[in-house]
Order: sequence, then C-alpha cells, then structure tokens
Amino acid sequence: MSIGRFDSLLLLSFGGPEGPDDVMPFLRNVTKGRGVPDERLAIVAEQYALFGGKSPINDLNRDLLESINEELAVRGYDLPTFLGNRNWYPFLSDAVERLQSEGYKSTVCLVTSAFSSYSGCRQYHEDLQVACSGVSKPPEIQRVRVFWNHPDFLGAAAELLSESRVKANLSKHTPVLHTAHSLPISMAANSDYEAQLNEAARIVNDLAGMKGPCEVVFQSRSGPPSVPWLEPSIDTRLQELAADDISQVLVHPLGFIADHMEVLFDLDTQASGIAEEYGIKMVRTPTVGTHPLFVAMMIDLIEEAAGLREDRPSLGSMGPRPDTCFTDCCPAPSRPGR
Repeated sequence: MSIGRFDSLLLLSFGGPEGPDDVMPFLRNVTKGRGVPDERLAIVAEQYALFGGKSPINDLNRDLLESINEELAVRGYDLPTFLGNRNWYPFLSDAVERLQSEGYKSTVCLVTSAFSSYSGCRQYHEDLQVACSGVSKPPEIQRVRVFWNHPDFLGAAAELLSESRVKANLSKHTPVLHTAHSLPISMAANSDYEAQLNEAARIVNDLAGMKGPCEVVFQSRSGPPSVPWLEPSIDTRLQELAADDISQVLVHPLGFIADHMEVLFDLDTQASGIAEEYGIKMVRTPTVGTHPLFVAMMIDLIEEAAGLREDRPSLGSMGPRPDTCFTDCCPAPSRPGR
C-alpha cells in the first residue's frame, strides 16, 4: 500500500568511498569546482586509510533503509525504497533514472541531514533538480521537512546521551559538548544553523536530565585558514577545559545522524587523542542511527508530507519547518573569485 500519493521512497545522502581506490575520486567529487589540488586531498585520504579506505556511511544508510522498511511494514505500507548519494555510488542521478524507468510517479525524499544550512539543506534541493533535469518525465519528488526539532529526533538523542552517562558512571553535572560540522561563517550567516543547534543542544540536555554546562562546539572544518569558520573547535575546547581542571566530559555528535567518518576520525580518533593527552576522560555518545524513535519519526514525516497527519510536533521556540522550504532559505555562500 502506498502512503497517500507517494508510491516510492528515496533516501538521499552524502555518500562515501567503499574501498581504497574510491577515496581520491570521491574527494574530487566532494570538492568539485573549488580548485582544491590533489596534494591537499591526499592529506584527507590518509584519514580514510586508517579505516581501510572505506567510509561506513553507505552501509549505515543501508541499515537505516532496512529499519525504515521494517517500520513501513509494521504500519501496513509496501513502499519501494531507493538510496541516492550526492558524491558517490549509488549516485542520485542513477536513483532518479531507476525511479523513472520502473514507472514511479510520486516519490517522497528523506535526507540524512537534520539541520538547516546550504550544504545540509538547500544544496540537496539543487541536487534533486539537477538529477531530475537529466531524465525525461521524472517522478515528482518531495522532501519531508527538516527535523532538527522533532520530539523523536531530540528524544532519541537524549536517551543515548543519558544511557552513555550512566554506562560510564558519570555525574549529571558532567559538561556536555554537542558537536556539529563547522561551516564557513558566510554560509552559516545565511541560515538558522547556529540557532537551531543551540536550541537543540539545550533541549537534549534537559530531556537527558543533565544538570551541568553544555555548549555547541564544531568539528571537521576544511579549506584554507584564511577563511573564517564557526568556532570553537572541539579540539581547542578540550584543551581549554583541561586548563580549567575539568577531567570528564560527554561528547554528543548532535549534528550527525550516523557514526560515519566525521565521527570515527574527528571525534573517536582525533578529539579522543587530545582528551587523553590532556588527562580528560571523554565519553562519546552514539548518533541516532537506527534508534526506534528516530526511525518511527521518519515514517511520521512521510505521513505528514502525504497529508495523513495533522499534527506537526516540534520542541522549542522555532516551530516546525514547512515541507517545502522557502525559495530564499539557506542560499549558497559566495566563494572567492565569483
């Protein structure tokens, strides 16, 4: 059974290399049009080499699709599901071609990005437009709303934070660093990214029953040092906490929904190493991944977009985002030389 007018489902994500030979071509796709030399990309490739040249992101997305299929079946839906990526196989363009060739007319799209920014929101709209423009009579594809303040996204994150604290035998007063991908300040200034992160961090802390300080810190910045990005970085903040005689900290990757490379390298390898060097016990909480609340939320959002649910729950002061973004939201940042 379809979900309202939707006869198919597309999970849209960033993509990642599946083996050592994929790494450099993947990185060239990610940085296409930015003039980044291979010498700089080779430095990033070394991070992938630590994990066998494979990013876990595609496998994690397949796991998520499997969990989504199970939840669809529980609710009595039989909806074919597809995976499409921005930067690696299976590419979004190939997924759209499959949808068209198999005769699907109306596709609902879930994006593996919870917060609003150009790279995390608007650019995925552009990716869909480009992919559809290359196909004759493509299906109508509609994204669900950005879900950063949905009660079940925040609730799942809070459960994982609380469970991690208890498992590590840490106090409720332990400081929490909520991490997210850093962005160029010019990009962040054109969206609600920082405001959304700050409110989400506060809500997750409250739901988890935490009593100590919490703040948003950033990770995974790239590009030349001359371009200002959001700060503070988690690495710098850990050193500052050590200087303040803080010996324990919870690190919650709020800005990510899966334990992919930004989590495994930037947090579990790099930040963890700095914490150990400075004598801090760092406990990193899991991402929402395939948490039952998160998966159920995905289907709720599809039912919302299909007009089958009147409730549009959200937490905090900003309210739910519309299913269709405003035409001027999260515009692309200007780049040097443009």
